Amino acid sequence: MSYFVYLIVTNLKKNKKISYVGYTNNLKKRLSLHNSGKGAKFTRGKKWKLVYYKKYDSRSIAMRNEFLLKKNYRLRKKLKTNT
Repeated sequence: MSYFVYLIVTNLKKNKKISYVGYTNNLKKRLSLHNSGKGAKFTRGKKWKLVYYKKYDSRSIAMRNEFLLKKNYRLRKKLKTNT
C-alpha cells in the first residue's frame, strides 16, 4: 500500500496563506474530507488547495517525513509561495 505526505494551503485575509501537513493512503478522499469540514479540526471551515505531495511505500517512512515537513517551516514557506 502507498502512503502520501501532503501540504495544503488556504488564503486568509490580506493574502496571508496558512498551511497544513498530513499523511494519508488516499489523497483524493483526504482532500475532500478537509474541504467538506470532516477532516482535521484545524482545517474545518476553509477551502484547501493541494500544493505538494510525495508518495512513500511504507507508513512509518511517511509518518517520519510528515513530522520532518511539519517542523521545517522554511521548506513549507517555499512550497506555499510556489502556488
